Amino acid sequence: MSKSELRIQYSGLIIFAAQLVSVVTGLVFILLLTRNMSPSQYGVWGNISDVTGYFLLLSGFIPFWALRFVARGEEGATKTAFVANLIVAVASAAVYIPIAPLIAASLRVTEASVYVLASGQIVTTYAVNTLESCLRAKRPQAIGYGLLLEEAVKLSLAYLFILRLHQNVLIGAMLSLILAAAFQTLFYLKLFSKELRQKVQWSYVREWLKGSTALIYNAVGIQLGNFVLILLLIYGTQSGRGDYLAATTFATIIGYSSSLAFALYPKLLAQNSLKEITASLKTVLMFALPLVAIVISMSPSLLTVLKVVVGKNGMVSFPYRAAWPVLIVLSIDALISLLSTFYTNVVYGIEKLDEEAKIPLRKLFKSKMFKLLTLPYIQAAIILPTTLYILGQFANGQDVRAATYVAIIIAVSHAILFLLTYLIMGTSVRIVVPWGSIGKYVFASSVTAVLLYVLPHPATLGLTIATAILGAAVYSAIALAIDRDARILVRSILQELGLIPKPIGQSSTKPARHEK
Repeated sequence: MSKSELRIQYSGLIIFAAQLVSVVTGLVFILLLTRNMSPSQYGVWGNISDVTGYFLLLSGFIPFWALRFVARGEEGATKTAFVANLIVAVASAAVYIPIAPLIAASLRVTEASVYVLASGQIVTTYAVNTLESCLRAKRPQAIGYGLLLEEAVKLSLAYLFILRLHQNVLIGAMLSLILAAAFQTLFYLKLFSKELRQKVQWSYVREWLKGSTALIYNAVGIQLGNFVLILLLIYGTQSGRGDYLAATTFATIIGYSSSLAFALYPKLLAQNSLKEITASLKTVLMFALPLVAIVISMSPSLLTVLKVVVGKNGMVSFPYRAAWPVLIVLSIDALISLLSTFYTNVVYGIEKLDEEAKIPLRKLFKSKMFKLLTLPYIQAAIILPTTLYILGQFANGQDVRAATYVAIIIAVSHAILFLLTYLIMGTSVRIVVPWGSIGKYVFASSVTAVLLYVLPHPATLGLTIATAILGAAVYSAIALAIDRDARILVRSILQELGLIPKPIGQSSTKPARHEK
């Protein structure tokens, strides 16, 4: 695929559709976990990600620069990135394995074997991150296909290990994740069969390592901020971490809307297509705002389906339902983070300091890119002392209260970072905010939210999904009635699916009308 053929709307819709499918498969996977383990064990499951995150610190450095090199057509960049990052992955796992039991013991967690097994997830995460970055530069829609493959394998293996073979739930779930990511990696490697025959360009690695000094600086700041979830485990108990993770399950869905602009970043790198920015922002918000409305208005029902406990006396309880305030706060936070990420990618996309396959450090440290890489330190400076004080003084070991406090603190910090991102972007690029369209989407989302709120809140999985679909249908009907861009988007989708004919002279590689 040539640079001119990189289609923002088409690839974004493919990935977004795959992510919506993954919502269903992911929910089934989570139900396998939550309904076969206690809230404390679920908190341990979340903590494994917290811990391994520190050993994934280096996983994004090479992919960050590789995407930029591949988007600009540098020969051998894909193979070089994969080989180099695989070396880093093996080294990271080798460091992690001997200390994993010590980490588990220090956190008073008895499932140390699962922490050790997570080393396999470290390696596969490095591999998938690298290949997806390279695909994003040329064939971003293939990431959607890879996601569907990974979800299908993960769910099938989880069912086999947990329900059929009666494997330890934590171990079965971890094996499912690792093997599914391995299949996904093999699929991506097959797509890159031509590129993998090219020579490894170690000169690129030298430049990437040089440029990664700034990324290391950024990653350390991010992990400092992530320590807030360790504090939640300590001061809010394992169940508090489980409540937060349960709420994150549904708040994350809102972030999937960012995939609708997934190809904008590489297209800005390749073509500097500034005219695409406003159209991409409009499309992202067209889907993000109703998702926020649906998740907030249905928060008790969504959390109810995660686990149902029937007591000896026949009483039914829902362990995660009480965490609905956490989900509401995290939903708002997800929207803020979505906008911040969009603006960040715009700044990264117009940055030209590495245009000649060289990364001059002096220019890097003076660039707006580096200012954005500094923001996690500001966030860490806000959330760590605040969380430590609030949880120590007011949480009192209450799970939901502790998780809610942490969610609020993180949301406020993300709002501050979004404002700083906007100020850093300054006059580098002018983004015309489509306020008229946003107003229409807010109106349609508000009507949907009110309707879902006044309807009875279901407590079963089937009714909950049906109610969410009803909300999506109501929003779609209103949006199609009042917004021309929504009608154009639907027509473009039907044309891509071959259900209606394309206008004469419209190539399948041209962007849809409303992108122009």
